[in-house]
Amino acid sequence: MLQLTPISPDEARQMNPLQLAYLGDVIWSTVVRTRFVCRKMNVHHLHRITVSLVNAAAQAHALETIRPRLTEEETDLVRRGRNAHARHPAPKNQDPADYADSTAFESLFGFLYITGNLQRIDELTEVILEEVKDA
Repeated sequence: MLQLTPISPDEARQMNPLQLAYLGDVIWSTVVRTRFVCRKMNVHHLHRITVSLVNAAAQAHALETIRPRLTEEETDLVRRGRNAHARHPAPKNQDPADYADSTAFESLFGFLYITGNLQRIDELTEVILEEVKDA
């Protein structure tokens, strides 16, 4: 069974925000897939829902949805993630601002995961999915 061995928030803050985003991308995708796989849908429908929530524009929107609820530390992580510059430009089909915001979002989720704050991931996910449901 996969076990998470969290690191301290101080250690995680020392990590490059792009490393956190790398992890956060997988975490967000896994959270979304896990939330919807238990519903009685075919795989094609599951894939379409996942793609609609796990892309730069959707993650940028999710960040704006949760931004008012972020702690000071989380807001700082988001700022650092947004300001991190990958060695490549945003993909041609993505708005560069959305791409930067999605990196910030992924950095936050990577940080929360690696520090073992799974409850906070759940809380923020509920807010995001409630917003999507209402839209």
